[in-house]
Amino acid sequence: MSFVVLVANPRPQSRTLQIARLAAEAVSRAAALTGEHRVIDLSGLARRLLLDEPSSAVEDALEQVKQADLLLVASPTYKGTYTGLLKVFLDRLDYQALSSVVALPLLVMRVPNHALAVDLHLRPLLLELGASTPAPGLAFLEPDLAEPGPVLDGWADRVAAALGRCAALAAADRPTPDSATTTIPGRSPATILAT
Repeated sequence: MSFVVLVANPRPQSRTLQIARLAAEAVSRAAALTGEHRVIDLSGLARRLLLDEPSSAVEDALEQVKQADLLLVASPTYKGTYTGLLKVFLDRLDYQALSSVVALPLLVMRVPNHALAVDLHLRPLLLELGASTPAPGLAFLEPDLAEPGPVLDGWADRVAAALGRCAALAAADRPTPDSATTTIPGRSPATILAT
């Protein structure tokens, strides 16, 4: 499974990056995901995002995001929503470019007053790009930085449960080896999938 962490803080080595990495580790543990997650820190791409000439680093980052199976999108809360850096990056994607991606929205904030921004602003942006967001987003409060484990582990458990439900639904939609062609009396032959 390709697990990509997209961090949209304009500052390098930010607290958002720190929390995003810890959140990805918590999700990997809770959902028993194997393999490493890749981190795309947009602070290193910020100067290239608005240039006219193409940037292979930006194109590579966009391709990694589009090809991800699981995408954790983390941003600090700016003016009650996500950063402009995130918007500029995601605006480079085509409509529905994330249609095969499961996205996990995460906002880091100073005060709980902005907690609704995860579902009111960040989730709709990801949905507009076609991503599935089956798990609740996380509004991570900066005061929890001192001891992030309980918050991240609790959220990761909810994410793992949502991912498990998605996997079960996907498995139920796949044809089984016992698929058979059956003739329905009074009708033309039809393929009936055994479940």
